[in-house]
Amino acid sequence: MTQPEIRFRTSQLEENDGPPVNPTDNRTMGEIIAARFSRRDFLRGSLAVSAIAATVSPLALVAADEARAAEVSAFKFDELEAGIDDKHHVAPGYDADVLLRWGDPLFTDSPEFDPAKQTAGAQARQFGYNNDYIGYIPIEGSDEHGLLVVNHEYTNPHLMFPGIVKIVDKDGKKAAEVAPLSKEQVDVEMAAHGGSIVEIRKEGGKWQVVRDGKLNRRIMSTTEMALSGPVAGHDRVKTNADPSGTKVFGTLNNCAGGVTPWGTYVMAEENIHGYFSGELPEGHKEAANYKRLGIPEGAYEWGAHYDRFNLAKEPNEPNRFGWVVEVDVNDPNSVPRKRTAMGRFKHEGAESIVTKDGRVAFYLGDDERFDYVYKFVTKGTFNPNDRAANMNLLDEGTLHVAKFAEDGSVEWMPIVFGEGPLTAENGFASQADVLIETRRAADLLGATKMDRPEDIQPNAGNGKVYVMLTNNFKRKADQVDAANPRAANAFGHIIEIVEDGGDCAATKGKWDVLLKCGDPSVADVGATFSTATTANGWFGMPDNCAVDSAGRLWVATDGQGPKATGRTDGLWAVDTEGAARATSKLFFRVPIGAEMCGPLFAPDDQTAFVAVQHPGDGGEDWEAFGRPSYYEDPSTRWPDFKPDMPVRPAVVAITKQGGGKIAV
Repeated sequence: MTQPEIRFRTSQLEENDGPPVNPTDNRTMGEIIAARFSRRDFLRGSLAVSAIAATVSPLALVAADEARAAEVSAFKFDELEAGIDDKHHVAPGYDADVLLRWGDPLFTDSPEFDPAKQTAGAQARQFGYNNDYIGYIPIEGSDEHGLLVVNHEYTNPHLMFPGIVKIVDKDGKKAAEVAPLSKEQVDVEMAAHGGSIVEIRKEGGKWQVVRDGKLNRRIMSTTEMALSGPVAGHDRVKTNADPSGTKVFGTLNNCAGGVTPWGTYVMAEENIHGYFSGELPEGHKEAANYKRLGIPEGAYEWGAHYDRFNLAKEPNEPNRFGWVVEVDVNDPNSVPRKRTAMGRFKHEGAESIVTKDGRVAFYLGDDERFDYVYKFVTKGTFNPNDRAANMNLLDEGTLHVAKFAEDGSVEWMPIVFGEGPLTAENGFASQADVLIETRRAADLLGATKMDRPEDIQPNAGNGKVYVMLTNNFKRKADQVDAANPRAANAFGHIIEIVEDGGDCAATKGKWDVLLKCGDPSVADVGATFSTATTANGWFGMPDNCAVDSAGRLWVATDGQGPKATGRTDGLWAVDTEGAARATSKLFFRVPIGAEMCGPLFAPDDQTAFVAVQHPGDGGEDWEAFGRPSYYEDPSTRWPDFKPDMPVRPAVVAITKQGGGKIAV
């Protein structure tokens, strides 16, 4: 069988930097921001300039703004210095301890990690690769004893397997090539995907893994799962291996996720397109559906060894991925369920909040340039006194997609079969069809095309919702004006939504731009951090985020580095209220080549858990890396492999020295 072309699997920034797959002429968020703020900011700016000229110098006003913002900031820690090296760093007065790394044993019978002797069986008993989302579920309500749930998004074989990278001469220049993976190596990759459920306990002020925890579990791309909700049993999800259309093996590319109010773990399937190869039979009815999702891309070689990833042999298999998966962590033998009512697309996350009438709203980003922001509201209500009564809430509800208007309003449009254009005339025969082709349904509804919607976090304290928009290199110059100078938007921005009545079940609300990201010292970038933000405090490429129990926003980044920003990714504390609004401070930064994921705060706010993903990837861009590029001579690094080398993705626990809450 012919092997597919192999390429390096690097960060999600690069994986998503392909040709946009949204074919519609729906308005982009850039156009709407420009139209909304060009008039408003012109008036404000004209009045402000007149007032300043008449009363006080601009420099004096800036100084006053800085002093006022610093005084009222919600964050009281000494800021970390931005930079680049091969270590992680945390603000002074805090400890950052590695809790879990790729390959660490999770069970009493787990083998120790040996990079030169990896097997699928060993990986199935060890912590998986490329940790992304982190959640915490208390055991008996404890702040210091609970289950850590962690997504394992994807694999980098060039960083995993010794000797797989070879240097060849191409036209007189050296180039790196990845050798085709063996079936045994593919099996390791499949075991390294999915998620880990790990019991942890705080002892003597430090967190420890409980290896004999009875609820410890690995979820993998081979784990049996059930399709539930409107799509279960539909002809479009039936395969040769599963003629019932109800049983799926595994979950793929779990990026962000969430923990439900009833204490289950939800995993969001994101970039599923790369796992499929081969060609659909000519004239197959799924061709347009798959094109809208970029399927097949063939970055993985799984289809060379397993028929279900080969479109020529199992053309319906991709329809069984791209969902939100719910796992009952209280039962290590439970069958995870793919909740199809929540839609099928490249899910970034699934953070939730209880609405005023007791239903539950989940915010969902579709992580693609020019795609959409979604919200799912359950039909049933949450019962805080009966966990079992909540276990199928995600099978019924209404999925909505956002339309942002120039006047600062947002409308959540229901994605329901039979309503508006979602009818047989447009190729939908049922709600199952609408959900399988969620993107096309949103296209027809005229949803707003966004700049890579990633994590979306509701704030239970004030009812506001924060949308991370990482970047969009594809934005055209004709979508830009003086108020929004963001052509080829490299640094992204953050949208703040206020739902009507502060109720996340509302179908209307207001929106504003909290931040346009990037270096504010470069005028052409157009960043809008407050004047109190230091040279260390600005950031680009917002990705994951968290709101701590005090209602404060923390933002993690993906895509910074020597070429993009001259600094590594990290975790920034961002003020959202009062005079300090849009002030940002650097709290933690990752090693060269890593992406900052998580973050998560323990219920008592005394620990911040963060995920350091793919450290060292792309390190050759930094001349002072201190050792040969991973692509040049893999043999020089593997014989001297040490557990603390920054080439193993890891979860880090950050605590305040001497105890106490983080950043206060």
